[in-house]
Amino acid sequence: MTIYDFKVKQRKDGELDLAALRGKVLLIVNTATGCGFTPQYEGLEKLYEQYHEQGLEILDFPCNQFGSQAPGSDAEIHEFCTLRYKTQFDQLAKIDVNGENASPVYKFLKAAAPEEEISGLKAKMTMAAIEKISKSCTEPSDIKWNFTKFLLDREGNVVKRYNPMVTPAEIEADLAKLI
Repeated sequence: MTIYDFKVKQRKDGELDLAALRGKVLLIVNTATGCGFTPQYEGLEKLYEQYHEQGLEILDFPCNQFGSQAPGSDAEIHEFCTLRYKTQFDQLAKIDVNGENASPVYKFLKAAAPEEEISGLKAKMTMAAIEKISKSCTEPSDIKWNFTKFLLDREGNVVKRYNPMVTPAEIEADLAKLI
């Protein structure tokens, strides 16, 4: 099974067959509009603007599982992102990333990259605190919080999983190697 075997619900009507993204570098992110990490949308948009024409696609999956920080409808989330952060990449439909209703895409991603690297004392302490308050985080490979990122190469292989403390700018060097 690969990422290309999945279809995901679009923000509007219909599904996106991820097989249509074969040959693209993918950055997959679970997001929220009311989170301390929400300003990362600005960095995601910068990556998108710089690398989209070279083959980058960002798959933005809003998720309300962490502190109810994505309470709006899919349309409200999209409006927030386009007005506040001028995002050009589209948001997909809101999903769960953990638990029995977790999106099959996220089950696949978590199996492919079950752990995220956490370096530095501040990041380790922050992530330990986040994990304690994250009610949906019950398995070791579960997503700990909003803005966990997965980078996939052009063949659909998960290259790396990044914790929420890692900014889009810090991912750029890894991404650039795949472009």
